[in-house]
Amino acid sequence: MKRFLLLLLALPVVGGLSSCSSQVEAKRPVSYHFESGKTAMLQGGLAYAPRNAPDAVKRAVAAGNRLQGKPYKWGGGHANGEDWGYDCSGTVSYVLRSAGLMKGVGTSKDYFSYGNKGEGRWITIYTRKGHVFMTIAGLRLDTGGRGGGDGPRWRPQTRSAKGTVMRHPDGL
Repeated sequence: MKRFLLLLLALPVVGGLSSCSSQVEAKRPVSYHFESGKTAMLQGGLAYAPRNAPDAVKRAVAAGNRLQGKPYKWGGGHANGEDWGYDCSGTVSYVLRSAGLMKGVGTSKDYFSYGNKGEGRWITIYTRKGHVFMTIAGLRLDTGGRGGGDGPRWRPQTRSAKGTVMRHPDGL
C-alpha cells in the first residue's frame, strides 16, 4: 500500500518533468547576417524592419529602438512599463507588450511557457534560468547577459545560445 501511494504521489512530478523535455533547445549560436527583405537592418545603433515584415514586427523593432541607450537596471521595466532602465525580462516584456503580443510583464522563468515552442520566423525568444533575450527580424536585442551589462541594445555579434529554450509568438 505504501508503495502504491508513493507511486501515485510521484505521477504528477514525472508528468511535469516530461513537459519540460518537450521544449526546443537552441542548438546553434545566435548570429546576425543581414539579408535584404528578410532581416532588420542596423544603422547608427537603430534597427529598421524589412518593409514586408508584419506590423507586429515593425512595432517590436520600434519598441527596441526606444530602449537603446537605457541602462541596465535590475527589476527595470517590471513595476512600471516605462522605466529609466531595464533588465533582461523587462526588455523582452516591454517589446512584446508594445507590439501587442503580450499583456503584463514576465520574468525570464515565465518565458518557458510563452507563445509556441521553437524558433519563430520573425521573433524568437531565448530563455534559460536567470536570463532571456530575443531576436526580432534576425537581430538580437539583449541586455548583455550575465551580471547585467550595459542595458538593452541591438547586438549583431554572435552569442552562444547554449542552455536556452526557444519560444515565439503565435504566427511570428
